[in-house]
Amino acid sequence: MHYPLRRTCKDVAHLVVAMQDRPLSLTEGAGLRLHMLICKACPKFEKQFLTLRSAMKQWRNYSGDESA
Repeated sequence: MHYPLRRTCKDVAHLVVAMQDRPLSLTEGAGLRLHMLICKACPKFEKQFLTLRSAMKQWRNYSGDESA
């Protein structure tokens, strides 16, 4: 039997990455939120992923001008 709201950690990791590029469907978003409530590892992964994404964005915008 398939449960549309039941997500594995692997599914959630894919959704965390995907939601940076596209809106999640209602089912995807609900499954993601439900999983985040019961899993200890996935919220940590999401935080680390967003930190890395932010750091890479800052690095891309870095001009290298140290005199500022």
